[in-house]
Amino acid sequence: MIAAVAYPVVAFTGLGAKATAHATEHKTRLLTKALPAETSYLYLPDGKTVLTMFYEEYRQYTKLSDMSPHIQQAIVAAEDSRFYQHHGVDPKGVVRAFVANARSSGVSQGASTLTMQYVRMALRDSATTPKEVQEATQQTSLRKIKEMRLALDLEKELSKEEIIERYLNSAYFGHRAYGIYAASEIFFSKTPKDLTPVEAATLAGLVKSPSQYDPATSDQKDATARRNYVLDRMTQLGYLSPDAAASAKAEPIRLKLTDPPNDCAAVPKKYNSWGFICDYLKNWWSAQPAFGANRLERMDKLRRGGYRIVLGIDPKIQEAAEKNLGAGTGSPFANGIVVSEPGTGRVKAMAVNRTYSLDLNENPQSSNPEAGPNVKANYPNTVAPLLGGGDLPGYQAGSTFKMFPMLAALNAGMPLSTSFNAPYRYQSKVFDGWAPSNASGAMSGLQTMWSGFGKSVNTYFVWLEEQIGAEAGVRLAEQLGLRWRTDVDRDQASPEKVKKWGAFTLGVSDATPLEMANAYAAIAADGRYCEAMPVQAIYNRDGTPTTYTTASGITREVAKPRCRQVVSADAARAATDAARCPTGDTPARGSCGGWSTADSVRGTVGRPVAGKTGTTDSTRSAWFVGYTPELAAASFISDPDNPFNAVGDGQSQIPISAVAETLRDALKGKPTRQFTPPSDAIVG
Repeated sequence: MIAAVAYPVVAFTGLGAKATAHATEHKTRLLTKALPAETSYLYLPDGKTVLTMFYEEYRQYTKLSDMSPHIQQAIVAAEDSRFYQHHGVDPKGVVRAFVANARSSGVSQGASTLTMQYVRMALRDSATTPKEVQEATQQTSLRKIKEMRLALDLEKELSKEEIIERYLNSAYFGHRAYGIYAASEIFFSKTPKDLTPVEAATLAGLVKSPSQYDPATSDQKDATARRNYVLDRMTQLGYLSPDAAASAKAEPIRLKLTDPPNDCAAVPKKYNSWGFICDYLKNWWSAQPAFGANRLERMDKLRRGGYRIVLGIDPKIQEAAEKNLGAGTGSPFANGIVVSEPGTGRVKAMAVNRTYSLDLNENPQSSNPEAGPNVKANYPNTVAPLLGGGDLPGYQAGSTFKMFPMLAALNAGMPLSTSFNAPYRYQSKVFDGWAPSNASGAMSGLQTMWSGFGKSVNTYFVWLEEQIGAEAGVRLAEQLGLRWRTDVDRDQASPEKVKKWGAFTLGVSDATPLEMANAYAAIAADGRYCEAMPVQAIYNRDGTPTTYTTASGITREVAKPRCRQVVSADAARAATDAARCPTGDTPARGSCGGWSTADSVRGTVGRPVAGKTGTTDSTRSAWFVGYTPELAAASFISDPDNPFNAVGDGQSQIPISAVAETLRDALKGKPTRQFTPPSDAIVG
């Protein structure tokens, strides 16, 4: 009967040819391995609490053993009552559809078995080009014949149970529910294992026409009629007794709707700052070659790959960071902090005085005249990556950049005791006559790296930069993770101009708190730089850790730290010894010269701490980066909408307090660790 119906199409298209048979065999092998798109879950660090999800099709693959037998019976009754008798194609159904379609001069019946329907869905879901999607779904006799051939072959490879499991995980039930897990959750707020016969019949009835039979609409008339039809078919097949079916048909459809969250904007309000963390995770993901050749492929993997992603944030440190911000959400000045873990690069906290939201209606008009009329400011609501990890260039970091030429000098063999009689104003002999000055006359006089760094003596560091060359500090900053995102910075860092970029040491370049926290974390880790990492674990849909292959052919887990030695351990320890001076701490080997720029930090933290302050011209932005052996933190305050809106000296202490208090609270109750002193050779 199949041959009689199909012969005209087969004869016309030549589907019986040997080449087509080989192609069909290849397709069958692919279909046995094909899996539908699946939702990726983002978890809090406990690995259990879902922060949000990422999906194009909300779906979680569910084993048949985790489904109620009622849904298995209902889908057979609704779509293919002879499923367990045929071998992929139902001859009776084909003849019935052929006669009905001939009488109607159209397509009134499809004769598709569950296996054929699954073939169509699998071809669609595994398609990699628009043409393949069209071929899998177009309403033609040719497509139907291909489905029949593939269905017959597929039933030789998969059991009936495997086919129905895959079918129930692939089918669309409407209302954004792909697969039975999503349908059970969205319509009834339960798992497939707990579905009753009435609920199973309701869901099975949706597959034929999800929009027409959607019970979540105001009128449930069509949905009820379709459900009752399925219940009757279940009775005819012996799945339900007549009395049970009658009782079930008398019940109204009782829904308990769930709206599954999707993407970072759906992060619960009680986890507001975590919205920015989620956004950072997405930006990090989009830059990982392990997930695809380009950003588009990588984000497609995130939304379709069924990953389980566990964040590396420490809730205690995150709470401390949020609590110790010094500016409210209503301030035009963004005040943010990032905490990084030395030796791993894992980000332990990210907080900013903003509300993560797409709704900008309550934001005031931007104060930046260059923004134009009717442009909203970015507070209190924003989704901009103000802390780093995205496309924003960041903020001028001021004297926090003095760390890079000092570290480069130490790594090149210059000792901590390198001295220079720093004047108030210094006429550079290298940087085209540039004549920078210090913030005050009290900074003049004989300085070493300890005192020069502790007092932030501009003229000392311009002189030091001349000794090693500006390029040495710039390239070291790059090795420690800094990126130049503005045209001006990229131009200055170019091979043609970098040797004359004397102002680099004064922090005229933009940087993000994420970059600065991670760069200073490398110094705390004895010169070992680790790429910034937002996760502690990533698992594939089968539960195995997600891996990638390095250029040298080594397989590594994506979530494992990626570290490399950038400077010698002794150079890093020497830099730390000098960096204890700005904080009011006592270095192991040298003298800070009597005063420093943030001498309250040591008393607040209550343990050995190093760091550096940073301000820009007219105090348009202010920074502090501080670290202990366990944690590194960078905080800034600036107006992202209008960089000419000066923070002012009064608010320049906010980042200092934010870092000091966050480190104090984060390390409360933990043993005090000491910095390793530098060697005699590098002290000089």
